Amino acid sequence: MSVFEAIIQGIVQGLTEFLPVSSSGHLSITQHIMGVQGEGNLFFNVMLHLGTLFAVVVFYRKLIVRLVKEFVHMVKDIFKGKFKWSEMNYDRNLIMMLIIGLIPLFLLFVPIGNDMKVKDLADIFTQGKYFIVVALSLLVTSALLFAGIRANEKTKARYERKGILTSNGAGRHKFNVVDAVCVGVGQLFAAIFPGLSRSGTTLAVGELRGINKQTALDFTFVLGIPSILAAALLEGKDALTAPGGIKFEFLPVILGMITAAVVGYFSIVIFKWLLKTDKMIIFVIYTAIVGAIMLIISIIELFTKTNLFTGLPL
Repeated sequence: MSVFEAIIQGIVQGLTEFLPVSSSGHLSITQHIMGVQGEGNLFFNVMLHLGTLFAVVVFYRKLIVRLVKEFVHMVKDIFKGKFKWSEMNYDRNLIMMLIIGLIPLFLLFVPIGNDMKVKDLADIFTQGKYFIVVALSLLVTSALLFAGIRANEKTKARYERKGILTSNGAGRHKFNVVDAVCVGVGQLFAAIFPGLSRSGTTLAVGELRGINKQTALDFTFVLGIPSILAAALLEGKDALTAPGGIKFEFLPVILGMITAAVVGYFSIVIFKWLLKTDKMIIFVIYTAIVGAIMLIISIIELFTKTNLFTGLPL
């Protein structure tokens, strides 16, 4: 892999990991166009994930420190018998909802036959002959984002009628168990289908549940920390156990990782601003256009059994 290819993929990963356009979908498209494949590329994906993980940890460092401190206090209260579900403060509630939101991801390890697990479907769907799944998933992302926008508008109108609209916007600011489970299930599907945006899906589900849009977005990003870390560990394990071991060039990997981290940080800033200023329709249009284009290309490739960009057989 050249330095140029590494930087391009770092930019793609940094932008799409947090913007609601699907990092897995865009990496699949980028690699499909470049014809980049192999276990070395799997290891490179791991490093890109670590780059974006660094970005979200830096951005939410104050909240993360707060949650870690609260988690320690919560554990102490549990052992002392002082923990009460009904009396949880905001941070403690957030910790519990994050834990609940992660539970559906364990379904990724359910066996589905032929030495496969549910999580392995994601790798299958990125292959050339199944590339149409990426296109369809991008279209679903567009539909979910649109549904989230409409749900937020209805929530805002309901709060205005009741005269309780605040400067923080409309919607609930605390998650309950049902909210967390729904968001977790949304994240599960996003982990299976490349092209289905994790941040876009979980944000839309939160909005559909009546959660304040900025609260839903913060929950999405913090929930993404263990999710991104888990994805990196799983891909790292696959790369380490691959036949022939890991082969990579140091400079492209480091530059790709740094690029993903820097671009990822600023993509979080941009996303929060676009959500606050009600400009999410941009992502609805973008994912619909990209999804439609890739759908046409994938259909042509299915008939010709050839990658239109590289000329290689699928």
